[in-house]
Amino acid sequence: MALSQAVLFSLFVSVLLPPFCISIRSVPRKEFNGDSGFPFIEAPEYRNGVGCSVSSSKHFVSSCDPSLVHIAMTLDSEYLRGSIAAVHSVLKHSSCPENVFFHFITAEFDPANPRILSQLVRSTFPSLNFKVYIFREDTVINLISSSVRQALENPLNYARNYLGNILDQCVDRVIYLDSDLVVVDDIHKLWSTKLAGSRVIGAPEYCHANFTKYFSDQFWANPVLSRVFATRNPCYFNTGVMVMDLVKWREGNYQRRIENWMEVQRKRRIYELGSLPPFLLVFAGNVEPIDHRWNQHGLGGDNLRGDCRSLHPGPVSLLHWSGKGKPWARLDSGKPCPLDRSWEPYDLYKGFDNDRMKDKSDGVLRPSQEGYSSYL
Repeated sequence: MALSQAVLFSLFVSVLLPPFCISIRSVPRKEFNGDSGFPFIEAPEYRNGVGCSVSSSKHFVSSCDPSLVHIAMTLDSEYLRGSIAAVHSVLKHSSCPENVFFHFITAEFDPANPRILSQLVRSTFPSLNFKVYIFREDTVINLISSSVRQALENPLNYARNYLGNILDQCVDRVIYLDSDLVVVDDIHKLWSTKLAGSRVIGAPEYCHANFTKYFSDQFWANPVLSRVFATRNPCYFNTGVMVMDLVKWREGNYQRRIENWMEVQRKRRIYELGSLPPFLLVFAGNVEPIDHRWNQHGLGGDNLRGDCRSLHPGPVSLLHWSGKGKPWARLDSGKPCPLDRSWEPYDLYKGFDNDRMKDKSDGVLRPSQEGYSSYL
């Protein structure tokens, strides 16, 4: 019987659903009586403050509700602990947490069944507005080239390229967040970013970084390829935090523009860093600049050693452990970097001391706190 159901489900996925994803409705809380067996404790209940437009009495919120803040994140077994902490941080600091809608993208062949991941999210965040989508890895697998770190070759890293097709068509704007970060400010502030003119994405830019190092000598020596930047003043930006206009994205077929550069990479080897360079090739020099406080990135060190790093100078609204080192792994090893303690209060993993979840501010960076030193 189980086999027959599996076969029927597979047929349903391949025949009746779109080529990029399927969506899974979140599982009602009544499915969980007693201990769910999941490795995360239940998060505190976060409710809307005064002036929020979504009523807390609603039992179901449609993703098409225009009052929502939409956040897209990947959800997989390897970075699950980071994703849960990221969601918790968003809710904890949001003025209207019930107005936040999460779109979780899971890999088709993740070791954790996507339905189990959906149940786990519901068990951890009983009142969360969310939807889970399955990303068809064969969409991108033949476009991926080798990178400096194997983790960067994961097809799910490229899911952000396909959000225009994956998410419901009524979703015309989304914040994309990586799974190795925490938000320590109100996400509604980031949501209010205006994308001027023809700009499709907004992100913190780092124009003092050496932009040329993100592409090979072969790229810069080729006048046909390098002239893509001839009419732009390109700056580096990190794709782990982006505000995206999905209407302009779909109209401009930016998915295909990124794929075109990935095809060039397969033939000519013009970069070394996974999913970032195609975004730079398409958007660098035409990005809506967002304050650096919204992506204090690089806290995971470089892609080879993962050494400890400190913050950029200036205030902090989001801490991002991009790079090899992840805070949960370093905490578990007993050798955390100083800033890893700022991630710890959002960790809901049962294996850690749950007393940390009580109301206390130990280790939590506030939005107004200044950074210490630059690492760029």
